[in-house]
Amino acid sequence: MAKEAKIIIEGKEYTYPVIEGTEGEKAIDIRTFRKDSGYITYDEGYGNTGSCQSEISFINGEEGILRHRGYAIEDLAENSDFIEVAYLVIYGELPTVSERETFSQKIRNNAMIHMSMNHLFEGVPNDAPPMAILSSMLNSLGCYYKEYATNNPQHDLEHFDDAVAITMSKVRTIAAMTYRMSNGLPFIYPKMGLRYVENFLHMMFSNPYNEYSHEPEVAKALNVLLLLHADHEQNCSTSTVRMVASSGANLFPSVASAVCALWGPLHGGANMAVIQMLESIAASGDDGSQFIEDAKSGRHGKRLMGFGHRVYRNYDPRAKILGKYCDKLLEAIGIDDQLLTIARNLEQAALKDDYFVERKLYPNVDFYSGIIMRAIGIPLSMFTVMFAIGRMPGWIANWREVASNDKGRIYRPRQIYQGPTAPRKFLQMADRPEK
Repeated sequence: MAKEAKIIIEGKEYTYPVIEGTEGEKAIDIRTFRKDSGYITYDEGYGNTGSCQSEISFINGEEGILRHRGYAIEDLAENSDFIEVAYLVIYGELPTVSERETFSQKIRNNAMIHMSMNHLFEGVPNDAPPMAILSSMLNSLGCYYKEYATNNPQHDLEHFDDAVAITMSKVRTIAAMTYRMSNGLPFIYPKMGLRYVENFLHMMFSNPYNEYSHEPEVAKALNVLLLLHADHEQNCSTSTVRMVASSGANLFPSVASAVCALWGPLHGGANMAVIQMLESIAASGDDGSQFIEDAKSGRHGKRLMGFGHRVYRNYDPRAKILGKYCDKLLEAIGIDDQLLTIARNLEQAALKDDYFVERKLYPNVDFYSGIIMRAIGIPLSMFTVMFAIGRMPGWIANWREVASNDKGRIYRPRQIYQGPTAPRKFLQMADRPEK
């Protein structure tokens, strides 16, 4: 017997079907509720509202589970890499040998940006926010690749593979060029023979005379960092992609809008907040011990950034993985950095202190990603850009789900109006009293 839910309002009963996901998640299908009853539901922030049915990722925050297309994030991080996981997230299956090579080759072939885009960089102030530049440049791709940006979902889906390669490859090139522009450095062009992450590091840190060299652990840690950010259900930026895509917009403006959403400090800025916290601790002369005590007591408004997670009520599975690669990276490069020392002190104290253990305030993925990026030499201003590169596969996959749904509706949330009641009498300027 199919499950049903009943809603009773003013003595009248309304019955709605229950949708059950493949992992046991349950939802009441109230798509006709307003039409039936004249009421809408109120759920500020959509914390209890399912906006879509998706096949991409699954999270169980209580048990600390994250899966992409059914694969555990632990298995993917151990056995795969960012490009293969990107293919899985976007296309639904792990690639065969030939599919992987074709996908990688398309990305390599699209690493260069159109030369006239250089003039767009020239028109931007050197101190412009990198996320503003990234969003603008991604949106401008529709000007250079108009055949993949028609705003006709059926046509754009026919050219989906090319649009994917352009977006996945050029987001990395644009990010590196943004970094170099902000530092007054000449652009470094991509090299065809390098893998995805190694090519990014080359474009970031090489110079015209010497190619950037690094320990293998550097590229591995960054690869895993990007992989762990590939998708994460319907977060703010991913929901923004679906919102924009529902209007029929092509891939480029849809992912550009996601960059804007990610830019907000409550979403993509969490790893920046970790480093800013560490800098404030260092400036006070503390090694982290006093900060821990202040955070526990609530004194001076101290808050431990990079610990706990809105979704995970257990250990963030991504943090467990990234913490191991963080250890390997710091050991391999052997740098002496006061902030990294403080970070390790905070980590160890929080893992052992009953106050944090009882509240399940474990280090999250933002904590370790901030440490890794600082150790590699990526500046604070670029942290959220790195998040955007990693999350690009999930944004693309969600755009595809929306564009492929020929019965889909444009997203249009309702509201509960709380403003002045009508009609109000309009007063001419001369008759309006001064406040």
